[in-house]
Amino acid sequence: MTQGVLGWVLFNLFVLFMLALDLGVFHRKAHAVRLKEAIGWSIFWVVLALLFNVGLWWFWPVTVDGLTPNQAGLAFFTGYVIERALSIDNIFVFVVLFSYFRLDSKYHHKVLFWGILGAMILRAVFIFAGVTLIRRFEWTFYILGAFLILTGVKMALAKGVEVHPERNPILSLLRRVLPLTRDYVNGAFFTRVDGRLLATPMFVVLVMVEFTDLVFAIDSIPAILAITEDAFIIYTSNVFAILGLRALYFALAGVMDLFEYLHYGLAAVLVFVGVKMLLKVHWHYDIGIGWSLGVVAALLGAAMAASFFHRGGRPPGAPPAAGPAA
Repeated sequence: MTQGVLGWVLFNLFVLFMLALDLGVFHRKAHAVRLKEAIGWSIFWVVLALLFNVGLWWFWPVTVDGLTPNQAGLAFFTGYVIERALSIDNIFVFVVLFSYFRLDSKYHHKVLFWGILGAMILRAVFIFAGVTLIRRFEWTFYILGAFLILTGVKMALAKGVEVHPERNPILSLLRRVLPLTRDYVNGAFFTRVDGRLLATPMFVVLVMVEFTDLVFAIDSIPAILAITEDAFIIYTSNVFAILGLRALYFALAGVMDLFEYLHYGLAAVLVFVGVKMLLKVHWHYDIGIGWSLGVVAALLGAAMAASFFHRGGRPPGAPPAAGPAA
């Protein structure tokens, strides 16, 4: 769209090359990803996203969508921050899913790899559909803005995230229609038994991961649409965020209790971007991208600080501090 065919082709070729390098070289042999490796990869993906962000400031054509290079860079960074923050909820769900299906830790990376590849395709469809709708039908802003506000309020009132895979209708449907093996088969998604093609439980886990990302995309894509309507910026910020999601999962899976109050910050961010949408469409008042980034950063920073101080700086998994002696 806005960047022309060449920009889209080059970016997607780069992403496919990085994914092939990741799976074919660095993770060719299935193994459990340790904390040090996860932190290294997480830093790598963040640095790569920031380098791309700098590239937008340098090479963004001023004529595209009326965005200056500065606005394009800020829009990308704001979308990236929102998506990375919202992805922490995905990590919690992944932890529950892998535990429920008793998936060996050495296969977590493979499932997340193919899950993220599918997520990129699904999100591209969501982004193009969303941009097309809001450009053709202005009233779509009202629906998306109200949806984000209601979602934020619901998230703030929820008493933590509860996940019950056994109640998921997708899982029930898969178990009814798919011939499944009872056990995992050396990390394969499908296998043949007596000439019959069967899905393994690992394929079921993959479908559940894809479904989880689809659910979260319903929140995250409208949130970034409130920041910018440029499809290229929305897509690239989303892709960089989900590319780093695997490393973030391995780095944070064991310390999720550090983010006790983060959902309040995320709720406030969704309400803010929902209000921003309604202000823009109804009162024709647009909160600038720079101000939006500042508000998002302040809300998430406050939530993280509240989580840290509530724990008294204790390391993850540590018991609460003892109260004063009676």
